[in-house]
Amino acid sequence: MTGVSGQIVRFALVGVVNTGTYYGCYLLFLALGLPYVAAHVVAFLLSMTGSFFLTSHFTYRTRPTWRKFLLFPLTNAANFAITTAGVWLLVGVAGLSSRYAPLLAAAAAIPVTFVVSRTIMLRPEERGVRGGRGGPRGRRGRRGRGNPGDRDSLAEVAPK
Repeated sequence: MTGVSGQIVRFALVGVVNTGTYYGCYLLFLALGLPYVAAHVVAFLLSMTGSFFLTSHFTYRTRPTWRKFLLFPLTNAANFAITTAGVWLLVGVAGLSSRYAPLLAAAAAIPVTFVVSRTIMLRPEERGVRGGRGGPRGRRGRRGRGNPGDRDSLAEVAPK
């Protein structure tokens, strides 16, 4: 699959892997005695780092850069707020088990996370937005030096 539909499918697959990573870490930290909110936060941060590389390479097939890495947490800001509030509401208010609440809370955040991640990970011309840097000079920009945000590539530190 190509285009946006392919990105959505790949995003969903990365989401499954990321959710599994998150949930495994969450259960581990619960078993180690962390309170459920602390376990959620630590597991979320660890899984977000892995998600950045999967999203970059697999979902959008773009090179990871320091700029994208530093902006990537914005893709998860809404996800973090929705899932944290969801976990608190489901466990603290509704009385649902702390083992299952994160899975339900995560489902509510998926559409917002896709839109924000696509905006950050792809340049406007790659998203089909007019007025981007595409055109006769291609992806190198006006002065031919490339995108300044792409100069400091994370390719050297990305897992192979």
